Amino acid sequence: MTRLIVRDASDAPVALIQYQVKRRGFLRFVLVQGCPLLTEKGEKHAEAVVALFLDQLALGRWDLLAISFEHFQCDAIVLALLGHGFVPVQSAKYFTLELDLTQGTEPILQAMDQRWRKALRKAERNPDLTTRFLTDLDERLAAFDAFWAMYGVLKAQKGFRDSLNGAAFRELVARDPHHRILEVREKGERILIRIAHVSGRRFTDFYTASNDRARACAAPTLAVWRFVEQAHAEGLQIFDLGGIDPARNRGVFEFKHGLSKNAALSGPRWIYGRTPRLRDAAAAFLAYR
Repeated sequence: MTRLIVRDASDAPVALIQYQVKRRGFLRFVLVQGCPLLTEKGEKHAEAVVALFLDQLALGRWDLLAISFEHFQCDAIVLALLGHGFVPVQSAKYFTLELDLTQGTEPILQAMDQRWRKALRKAERNPDLTTRFLTDLDERLAAFDAFWAMYGVLKAQKGFRDSLNGAAFRELVARDPHHRILEVREKGERILIRIAHVSGRRFTDFYTASNDRARACAAPTLAVWRFVEQAHAEGLQIFDLGGIDPARNRGVFEFKHGLSKNAALSGPRWIYGRTPRLRDAAAAFLAYR
């Protein structure tokens, strides 16, 4: 991961960028997530920021650059991308469900599906269930290790794959205060770990792993609701349920849909390449992936 700070002539920061580079044979793929972020002073320098970033990367004919703002794009940077030949790509995977936290948790509680409310009450009345947000580093590291073990079992059971690097993500999650780690125990035994991220005004539910006991006692429902309560307590405005896939993962979608009916779009992803045909091929692939 590389992080850049773009400054103006007075040395004031105008943009923040972080990116990672992946290689596939002779192809180089540069991924930018959650940025470029412009400072208030940087709005008028958007075109120059994009130009400077492209110069910094020195992309070759077979290189591709993808930018995914994850809700953090602004009009100035969008116009700058269009002006430099970036292509927007929309996909079903960029949809999520959100909750508006500005009115408090009671309206959310009243609007949730009856089955969701019933499961939540069941879990909250269970004296054997306890929930705790972890702040101690050693506890957070131990919780992530438990998460990773349960996550591995779930992957084997359901047969799905992802590119999550456990070793790298472990240190990032445990040491970054923007990540929230919630632990659910039954009779003192850890049965579920849930991980979220806080940025700006948004609380995003990222990853969870649990065992069979968690599902039997409605621990996932309780954990998500504790996240909602925590997000509201921290003064955040939006709770993001972390993406949906109604076509290929109906069960998870139905669970999230029981809490929220508000669909939101986090895309598009912006693609750039010096070779237009390669850029357009990559855009088409991502659109139907």
